[in-house]
Amino acid sequence: MNLANCPRCGRLFAANFKDMCPNCIKEIEHEYEKCVQYLREEKGATIQELSEATEVSIKQITRFIREGRISVMNAPNLMYPCEVCGTLIREGHMCDSCRSRLTKELHQVIKDEANKDADPKKQGDGTYRVVDKFHK
Repeated sequence: MNLANCPRCGRLFAANFKDMCPNCIKEIEHEYEKCVQYLREEKGATIQELSEATEVSIKQITRFIREGRISVMNAPNLMYPCEVCGTLIREGHMCDSCRSRLTKELHQVIKDEANKDADPKKQGDGTYRVVDKFHK
């Protein structure tokens, strides 16, 4: 029997497929039900209003949305924060500006690496390899 500590409450439990103790799983399910019930009554609620009304953290509500358990299709004002800058978004993990900035930075790194490989002077810049010992 595999034992683990619950990441949510810290209790020791017999490890299961959710990697959480049964009590925390029940609490999360209860929080989910509260959120769904509130959204049925208040379709225009924001994530902040939902959190305040149900006493469920924004982080947990965001997790429900990302898992696909809460749909933003029928809730036009339900948005959650971008993981990078905190701007409210309706899908994915990052807003468009953070995604484009990340893409731009990745392209720049790839370009810099290509330039470094093309310039023989910069190859091995400050790097000592074992084979260098034998070449001298």
